[in-house]
Amino acid sequence: MKKVFSGIQPSGTMTIGNYLGAMKNFVKLQNEAECVFCVVDLHAITVPQEPEVLRQNSLNLAALYIAAGIDPNRSTLFVQSQVPAHAELGWLLQCIAYYGELGRMTQFKDKSSKKEVVTAGLFTYPALMAADILLYQTDLVPVGEDQKQHLELTRDVAERFNNRFGQTFTIPDPYIPKVGGRIMSLEDPSKKMSKSDENPSAYISMLDEPDVIRKKISRAVTDSEREVRYDEENKPAISNLLTIYSLFVDKSVADIEAMYEGKGYGPFKKDLAEVVVDGLSPIQTRYAELLNSGELQDILREGARKATEKSEPTLADVKEKLGFLK
Repeated sequence: MKKVFSGIQPSGTMTIGNYLGAMKNFVKLQNEAECVFCVVDLHAITVPQEPEVLRQNSLNLAALYIAAGIDPNRSTLFVQSQVPAHAELGWLLQCIAYYGELGRMTQFKDKSSKKEVVTAGLFTYPALMAADILLYQTDLVPVGEDQKQHLELTRDVAERFNNRFGQTFTIPDPYIPKVGGRIMSLEDPSKKMSKSDENPSAYISMLDEPDVIRKKISRAVTDSEREVRYDEENKPAISNLLTIYSLFVDKSVADIEAMYEGKGYGPFKKDLAEVVVDGLSPIQTRYAELLNSGELQDILREGARKATEKSEPTLADVKEKLGFLK
């Protein structure tokens, strides 16, 4: 079976963009691949975090993974900081990566330009991301367009190490779904829907109340004309809403276009709101159950044990090849 790794930072609110673009695909992948899913809390601290908030966000994100359909019996789900091999290999790969490579990362340039103080961790975290992936001999990495550059760096670092020290790492490939890889803002369809958006009307949280969801969708920007038609270039806003509808109900965009032929945006947006509410309702119920039980901690403890077991052979091989004492 192919091996899949992916991680999400426990910062801010998970949106339906995270769900449709990532988590929903993870649920499908676990039926056809050996999957490792990680709450990457070490990445989160590249910018300042309140300790209690970080701790709670990590639990919340793990609960959402499971509530969305990740099965701990079929996938390995854990918190990054509970498996020390990630930090250790991250440091080793910092010594393989080049300063110039890290400096060219567009995400670093974007994030650092908005901050008065920039940590060394924000600069070097692509090496930690490479460690996350390479530890598990990963074949496929589900990534958005904004993370493809980091995966390219991972591939470069892995090939460099393999060329110098002999075959060690599997060279991972990106897994980008054809539909839903990029859900856009409800306020500005030229921007990706983001949990860090300052305007809460621009995104739908996976935990938004039903009436909040209805209000956000009713106010979502649309395009000129009244035709419910997919046209990404000329009608980006309605095309984004059609994509959301399609992914929640697992119907083709063409089928949904036919359903709303001649009906205009009003009925379409009203129905879309109910589709999103109904789709998130079981996730929200399961999420609340997990947070109010001891089940979640047990799942994460077992996940960390499994991840440690899976990662140890790769880390040991790397350390031996680098010349460290056993």
